[in-house]
Amino acid sequence: MATNNNDTNNTGGKSARGFGSMDEEKQREIASKGGKAAHEKGTAHEFTSDEAKAAGQKGGQARQNNASSNADENIDAGIGGDLTDDFDR
Repeated sequence: MATNNNDTNNTGGKSARGFGSMDEEKQREIASKGGKAAHEKGTAHEFTSDEAKAAGQKGGQARQNNASSNADENIDAGIGGDLTDDFDR
């Protein structure tokens, strides 16, 4: 019978491999090395202030749209809204 050679830990059978399974300090260390290497090589992207401004506005708009969409879904599902009717019963 074939055996599964994936390392697993005791958190529901998820793999103990990969970047996401490392502690945060180790992730930061590795990511920092990658960023420094990209800058030394000249392949790292550096945002202009206009690009950063546009990205921030886009993220803010997406967050606003998501919050609005979630509120509409909650109302449709009968979640939230005016609770005063519950106390009149």
